This record gives sequence, C-alpha cells and structure tokens, in this order.
Amino acid sequence: MKKNRHAKIVELIEKYDLETQEELAEKLRQDGYDVTQATVSRDIRELKLSKVSIGDGRQKYVLLRGAHGEMSDKYVRVLREGMSSMGMAQSLLIVKTVPGMAMAVAAALDAMHMKEIVGTIAGDDTIMLAVRSVEDAEIVREKINHVVDKQ
Repeated sequence: MKKNRHAKIVELIEKYDLETQEELAEKLRQDGYDVTQATVSRDIRELKLSKVSIGDGRQKYVLLRGAHGEMSDKYVRVLREGMSSMGMAQSLLIVKTVPGMAMAVAAALDAMHMKEIVGTIAGDDTIMLAVRSVEDAEIVREKINHVVDKQ
C-alpha cells in the first residue's frame, strides 16, 4: 500500500504544482487514498521531497533523486567540486565547470533524471542543457542548486 501511495505522490507532484501537504493530501484523497496529514508528512520525509521556487513567491514539491534511488555521494561530490557557475539563455542552461570536468558533471546531471531536460551536451569546461521551457529551466536550475548547496 505504501509503495503504491509513494508512486502516486511522485506522479501527482510531477503533474501538479503542489505547494502544501494539505494540497497533496487532497489530491491523494481524490484518487482514493485515505490519508492523514501525518501520513503525508511521513511520506514526504521518506521520499525526500524538496520544494523549489516556481515564481510569484510560490513553491512546489519536487523529487530530487534519480530513478534508481538517491543520487550517489560520488555524483554530488562531482557536482560540488566540478561546477563553477550556471546561467540561463531562454530555455537553455549553460553550466561552466573546472577545465576537463564537463563530461563528469554532465554525467552527474544526467543521473538526476530530470524530466524537464531534453538533452545534455558537454565540452571540456562547458555543458549545455536543453530544457523544455523557460519555466522548466528555472526549475532545473533550482534543483541543481539545491543538490550543490544542501546535500
């Protein structure tokens, strides 16, 4: 039951901009899950959901891990040590790295399995991330910053 509920939570947060536990609980109830706020709070903690800014002072829940579990410490280290800066150009994210580290950093970014990213191209010290929209580029930037700054 919990596994199915967790899968549903991931599906809901990818489909909707859910800002509060109450909103998430309500969506779960609409889909037939009998949940309390305490259950949703525990699920959020177990899934290691985080919130990212979506503009206008609003936030939403996101899943900051790959399809096979949490990002490995190795990838987090590569991101922290290899990245030097990040900028946006419309729906493109440009990541600057330490010389020679672009391929490793790109592999770490790919391991995040972000649905917003269409493709990644790496050179020697620069990575271009093609993202679906300007809004999605901001979400991806927030996710990357969260991993680099907080994990």
